Amino acid sequence: MNYEKIAKEVLLTEAKELELAASAIDADAIKKAVELIIASKGKLIITGVGKSGLVGAKIAATLASTGTSSFFLHPTEAMHGDLGMIGKEDIVLALSYSGESEELIQLLPHLKRFDIPLIAMAKTEKSTLGKYADIFFNINVTKEACPLDTAPTSSTTLTMAMGDVLAVCLMNKRNFQKEDFASFHPGGSLGKKLFIKVSDLLRKNDLPIVSRETKLKDAIVKMSEGRLGSVIILDEDQKVFALLSDGDLRRALMKDSFSLDCKVEEIASRKPKTIQNKNLLASDALEIIENYKIQVLIVEDENQKLLGVLHIHDLIEAGIK
Repeated sequence: MNYEKIAKEVLLTEAKELELAASAIDADAIKKAVELIIASKGKLIITGVGKSGLVGAKIAATLASTGTSSFFLHPTEAMHGDLGMIGKEDIVLALSYSGESEELIQLLPHLKRFDIPLIAMAKTEKSTLGKYADIFFNINVTKEACPLDTAPTSSTTLTMAMGDVLAVCLMNKRNFQKEDFASFHPGGSLGKKLFIKVSDLLRKNDLPIVSRETKLKDAIVKMSEGRLGSVIILDEDQKVFALLSDGDLRRALMKDSFSLDCKVEEIASRKPKTIQNKNLLASDALEIIENYKIQVLIVEDENQKLLGVLHIHDLIEAGIK
């Protein structure tokens, strides 16, 4: 069996159906649907049965995460008590390729009874669902990717794509930005990138701090206790003077003049990289760390007094990329 050939045929068949749909797009229907949803003070409720229902749940999730208040409601559940979940200001988007799904059709008269606007997706406007619809999207395909031309494949792909069309048009209409998307995904990588600040990850307690006169051997002990891989050196005004990293220590060990009794300032890196904006996004701080090829970023106040440090490991553990 040639699986590569089958896989290509499936993908090309579905791609062709998407291209055909794109060439016959009903821009007026899209415009009406977008304006209706934007003007609504209620929710957009998606409903459908079987494969259409599964696709509908995905569409609802996409809409909800991109600024449109939306959820999926199964028609059967609606007919057995959950119809009350549909409010007078809501809009219903009903999905059925045939347009004749029995459970869905039973729901339609009740939507009309409450004067709920109905957007429909089906293969023909002549179907029962199409006749009830206020706005209709044609999702007809010439061929399913299934070799029997029966299992919902191309049709479900097109239905899902039309849901994406609606979501993206609504995003553009609302001028939906990355920050808006992140606010709906605070636990995702984008949410972390746009919301977590340096102050949220700042190490402030039990920092390995020594004075300029500290002997190197004592600074090494402090470095081991601090678990930072570095020692912060403050001057007499308690301002950051230098930073002793494990790299500084290794380089010093290679010199013939190395002595554990020397002052720590003699081998430390003077004027280490610092920032004074603790409200800087952690993702921007990571960029600084990567650009300067350092592990520790020192954070100071406006008087150059130490506030804390940001370690690259803290950023990685927090999922900042």
